[in-house]
Amino acid sequence: MKVLSKLMIVFLALTLIVSCKNTPEGTKAKVGDAATELAKATAAAKNFAVSDGTIHWTSTKVGGQHSGTIKVKEGKLATEGGNLTSGKFAIDMASIDVTDGTEGEMKTKLLGHLASGDFFDVANNPMGSFAIVSVAATPGNEASTHNITGNLTLKGITKSVTIPANVIIAGDQLSAVTPKFTINRTEWDVKYGSGLIGTAADKIIHDEISLVINLEGKAG
Repeated sequence: MKVLSKLMIVFLALTLIVSCKNTPEGTKAKVGDAATELAKATAAAKNFAVSDGTIHWTSTKVGGQHSGTIKVKEGKLATEGGNLTSGKFAIDMASIDVTDGTEGEMKTKLLGHLASGDFFDVANNPMGSFAIVSVAATPGNEASTHNITGNLTLKGITKSVTIPANVIIAGDQLSAVTPKFTINRTEWDVKYGSGLIGTAADKIIHDEISLVINLEGKAG
């Protein structure tokens, strides 16, 4: 019995170590209550329509991970004096895809599970969104040029999120790309596999999701 107990302790310790090592990479986003006022473009603003946009996601669990993409369906961004000031874009949750090499029946089952009520409940919440509240330049920061605070809506739940971004404006072209950042999925009621609901240690899916947002805009 003593040997068995020692083996169990070692197993749990190793599980914890692996779990910690496999947590997603990225700067932890600051999350708070939804802002009541959004940034607004003035008459002097230069407007950009989002011509292409993709959100790259990575979710990890003990001993493995999955990654994929979600498409940005549409959006508008505004600049003044060469600086991003406001904007909003829609997130097409029905476009969620797995791009890590998972194929066939396994991929079909995984996509169906991600779209179900266990995760993003796409049938009832087909669209998410991100609406800019404020933008602050971060001079001297090698990782990003700005911190963008916005209201992120998923599954009908809206939270204020502050994320890093590299914003480049060149003539009629605008790009905004974030370094990797993480959010806690449970704050948007995505709790499947979370330790918060008593999931067994060897079955836990980490609460943090790593994201990279890539937006391209054209003036007009």
